[in-house]
Amino acid sequence: MLQLTDLSMRRGPRLLLSGASLTVYPGQKVGLVGANGSGKSSLFALLRGELHADTGDCSLPAGWELAHVAQHTPDGAGPAIEFVLDGDRELRRIQLDLAAADAAGDGLRHGELAGQLESIGGYGAESRAGRLLHGLGFAPGDERRPVNSYSGGWRMRLALARTLMCRSDLLLLDEPTNHLDLDAVIWLEAWLKSYQGTLILISHDRDFLDSVVSHTLHLEQGRLTLYAGNYSAFERQRAERLAQQQSAYERQQREVAHIHSFVERFRAKATKARQAQSRIKALERMELIAPAHVDSPFHFGFEAPTHLPHPLLRLEGLAAGYAGRPILKGLNLSLNPGDRIGLLGRNGAGKSTLVKVLAGDLAPSAGRRETAQELKVGYFAQHQLDQLRIDESPLKHLQRLDPKATEQALRDYLGGFGFDGDRASSPVAPLSGGEKARLVLALLIRQRPNLLLLDEPTNHLDLEMRQALSEALQEYEGALVLVSHDRHLLRVTADTLLLVDGGLVAPFDGDLDDYPAWLAARDPDRTGARPEAEAREGADRKQQRRQSADLRRALQPLRNRLQALERTLERLAARHQELASALAQPEIYAPEAKPRLLTLMEESNRVAAELAVAETQWLEVGEELEQRQAESA
Repeated sequence: MLQLTDLSMRRGPRLLLSGASLTVYPGQKVGLVGANGSGKSSLFALLRGELHADTGDCSLPAGWELAHVAQHTPDGAGPAIEFVLDGDRELRRIQLDLAAADAAGDGLRHGELAGQLESIGGYGAESRAGRLLHGLGFAPGDERRPVNSYSGGWRMRLALARTLMCRSDLLLLDEPTNHLDLDAVIWLEAWLKSYQGTLILISHDRDFLDSVVSHTLHLEQGRLTLYAGNYSAFERQRAERLAQQQSAYERQQREVAHIHSFVERFRAKATKARQAQSRIKALERMELIAPAHVDSPFHFGFEAPTHLPHPLLRLEGLAAGYAGRPILKGLNLSLNPGDRIGLLGRNGAGKSTLVKVLAGDLAPSAGRRETAQELKVGYFAQHQLDQLRIDESPLKHLQRLDPKATEQALRDYLGGFGFDGDRASSPVAPLSGGEKARLVLALLIRQRPNLLLLDEPTNHLDLEMRQALSEALQEYEGALVLVSHDRHLLRVTADTLLLVDGGLVAPFDGDLDDYPAWLAARDPDRTGARPEAEAREGADRKQQRRQSADLRRALQPLRNRLQALERTLERLAARHQELASALAQPEIYAPEAKPRLLTLMEESNRVAAELAVAETQWLEVGEELEQRQAESA
């Protein structure tokens, strides 16, 4: 198991962790969440051995294979599939030893190594690598292209495929969905759900976390708190804690009232379309999750557009593409104020092309694009982050956009996007990708557009900013067209789903939950299931099954005991946390509450003792199980 014991760590003057203790059991899938800059990536560096604790201990089981995505963008002239195969370090070691044995004419050594290669599924490794690349969106034949022929985003997909190629015991993933489209996110989600090792995942995608993780680890103010359940369960538990604080509770009530009001207005107008019903459910769910974000640093909204003409924009018989290559054809679309459209479609189908046509950045090759005289487009795309003036401040960018506004008014506005104090007047150059994305959104919203085009707006945005953006978009009065791999954002903002496929754009027959099934039907071979069977190709399967069954029967009592102890540990740890929270409340120390205080203290001491005993038993049983497994190997 992975253990942190009373661990503290600094980066320069900043204290990232203070007295942190944590136990992650084999096979658990843990989502690591916390504000940007709280120390999540530094914790990963600690687990990789690149940083060291100031005090305390960090321990991993001996022999665990750890996999993570390299921080640098991959480069090189070698084929993509060879780069991915390098992720299986044992495979490459055996292949090198085989080549050396062949060169030396050592037939005995060759036979021994060939058996090892077969036992790890080495003869099917290239097929496994190809499936990883296909799942992440690479087209057939792309696997032979040189690594350096790909753009930066696709190279990061290659780095992710290389990491997944490793037959790891511990997998560390830091924002793996940032460079993926929705199709690849759905594939990766399925792959991780079938992953047999221990996973620690940093992600700002709520639906992705909910689907993959079984526990949520919250890093806040130097402390680590492990919650049982996925991200939604964490939000509910954290909301309960925050609601105990009076000031937070009052603000929570205002947020809930605001959401109630919007839901009621929306319900009165909603049709019986499945997309509309899905959005109502998502909005109702927001009543549960809003309290967990009462301390969010982001607070902003859209002012009503100056003009709302009907229609805003119309496409008739439109075709578009690049360099004579058609992408879209026969497109008819009319956008009116209040339209909320989410675009679905496989990678390369033309979603971004359609957005560029709507924005006027790409001229149609046929047909007509008609716009209202008062049309004002707000267009967000990733390339716009590079168009910021890096030597100027966020405040200067905003002053150029709105020269008549006072400096204080602009500072107040920027504060809602997390640019307060000196951050508003400091140069853009050192800002992170997420901070630049927030600034571009701030500039866009300030212009009060009546047509909002958002192409992957949540890349690099943390959960708090995504939550604030989704709430702001619900009040937006203009027309919205959205491309996003963040399904939560799509659920709570899009009333209509359009499918871009085969050059055509048409309403999607279903809701967002039906989209993975549509993908699977179009491409049955594109599955996220981990092909564990490949590790046994060519072996004597009948004998192997018999031996495995005998070993399972012999070790089953120990496994059952270990699982029972794990359940006991989780139950006792949860109760111990509840008691600690209760004893942290000031009112419990009032004279009239003394009987209650004594009862809580007595139970806390008893639970702590039981927890210590259970942990000792768990260690002893785990060691015995590992020893017997090693003896049987």
